[in-house]
Amino acid sequence: MAARFKKHRSVPSRTGLSGRARAAALALALTSTLAACGGPDQHVSQPVVSGFVGEVAADEPRAALIARDILAKGGNAADAAAALGLALSVSLPSRASLGGGGACLAWRPGESAGQAFVFVPQGASQPDAKADRPASVPLLARGLFLMQMRYGSVDFADLIVPARDLASHGVPVGGLLAADMAAVQSSLLADDKVRAVFGNDSGHVLAADDILVQTRLAGALERMRIAGVGDLYTGALAQTFIEGVQAAGGGLSSADLRGDVPVAEPPLTVHARGLDISFLPPPADGGLGMAAAYLAGGRGGERVVAAWRARQTGKGSSVSVADAQALLSSGSLSSGGALPALPASTSFVVTDRQGQTVACALSMNNLFGTGRIAGSTGIVLGASPAQRPQPLLAAGIVRQGGEFRAAAAAAGQNVAADTAAIALQAAVAGVRPQVTNGNGRANFVSCPGGLSSGTGRCFGWTDPRGSGLAVGSAPVAH
Repeated sequence: MAARFKKHRSVPSRTGLSGRARAAALALALTSTLAACGGPDQHVSQPVVSGFVGEVAADEPRAALIARDILAKGGNAADAAAALGLALSVSLPSRASLGGGGACLAWRPGESAGQAFVFVPQGASQPDAKADRPASVPLLARGLFLMQMRYGSVDFADLIVPARDLASHGVPVGGLLAADMAAVQSSLLADDKVRAVFGNDSGHVLAADDILVQTRLAGALERMRIAGVGDLYTGALAQTFIEGVQAAGGGLSSADLRGDVPVAEPPLTVHARGLDISFLPPPADGGLGMAAAYLAGGRGGERVVAAWRARQTGKGSSVSVADAQALLSSGSLSSGGALPALPASTSFVVTDRQGQTVACALSMNNLFGTGRIAGSTGIVLGASPAQRPQPLLAAGIVRQGGEFRAAAAAAGQNVAADTAAIALQAAVAGVRPQVTNGNGRANFVSCPGGLSSGTGRCFGWTDPRGSGLAVGSAPVAH
C-alpha cells in the first residue's frame, strides 16, 4: 500500500460535478464534519447534491448520518460506506472496531454481479504461549480501503476525518452500544485501559447518552489519515500496535500484520424469478446461508452453513468460492445440525443516487473482541477465530435488467442469514416486514420500481426493535 492514497478516477462522476470539483467539495465538507456546528451531534450543512442523494440503513445512527452527509456532498456509495465503517469503529466498537473485520458486497450499474471484499478477522499465524487473550489481525481499515479503492471516487484519507472527529470530540453512547456494554460489564471493567475508556466514575460502564471520548483512537485515526492506512500494517503505527497487542496478551506479530490481507472475490450469484442476486461468498459463508434461505422462503440458512463448514473441516485456506457456487447452482444444498453460539455482528447498506450499492457485515468475533485495548493506539482488539466460531456475515444485492432493485444485510448471531434473507425478500417486494421476535436485526434499501422509474419509491429500512437509522434526504442547511 502507498503511504498516501490519492483521488482515483476509475469511477466517472455522474452528479453534475467534475471529478476534481467533486473531490474538492467533499474534502472541504469532511474537514468540518461534526465540528463546524459545534458538537458531535451536528453534521455537514449546505449539501452539494440537492434532492435525492441515496439511502443509508445501519445499526448505529451517527455512523449512518455520516454516510448520508458524504452522499450529500457528492461522494458515491463506496465512499459513504467506507466512512460509515470507520465511524462504527468509534461509535460501535463492541462490534466494529479497527481490531476486527468483516465483508462487503459492492455493485455499480454496468456490472453483472459486482465484487465481494472479504476481510474476515484471522488469528496469529503462530500460536503464542504467552497470549492469554489471542487477538485477531485488524483488517477493518484494510478491507474498507480495498473496497473504496476499487469503487470509490475520493481520497480515502478524507473519509477518515469524520471518525477521527467522533473519537476526539466524543460521541453520545447509542442504544446498541449501551446494551452491549451492559451485557459484558464485568469483563470490560476488569481491564484498566478498557475501564478508562468505557467506564464512569461510579464504577459502572457508560450508559446511553453518556459521552464516549477516545482520544488515543483519534490519534491512531489521524496517523492513518496522514501516513495512510498502510501505516497500521507496516509503519510506525504498526510497531506501536504490536507492542500494545503483546502487552494485552493478544499474541500477534508484525508478520501477521504484513501477511493477512483482504481479498476481492466474485460473489455468489442466483437468478430467481427474473432477478439477479449477488451474495457474500465464503469465507463469509453467511452469504451462502442467506442465499439458501432466500430460495427456501427465509429459513434454513444456519443448517446449510453448518453442513458447509463440516465439509470444509481440514481444508484450511483452500476453501473455494467456486465450490460454494457450484453447490448453490446445483440446488442440492445439504443441511447439517445447529451451529454453536455465534459471535455478534453489525450490518449496513448504502445506495447512492446512481444505484451504486455497498452492503457490509462486520464483527469482532465476540462482543468487544478480547475485551482489551492495544496500548496507546486505543484500538479494541478483536478475538481470534481460533478461540471463537466464525460469525455469520450475510449481505445480498438484487438487480433486474441491469438496474438496482434492493439490498439487505443483517446481524443476529445464528439467525443472521435467515434474517437477511427475509429482509431481502421484503426489500424486493417493496414492503416493510413485520418483525416481532428473534434476535436478528436487518437493514435494507429498496427501489422496487428501479431508480429510473423515479426516486420517490426508494426507501431504506432498519429493524424497529433495534437502535438503527435509515436515512436518505440531504441535510438541511443551518
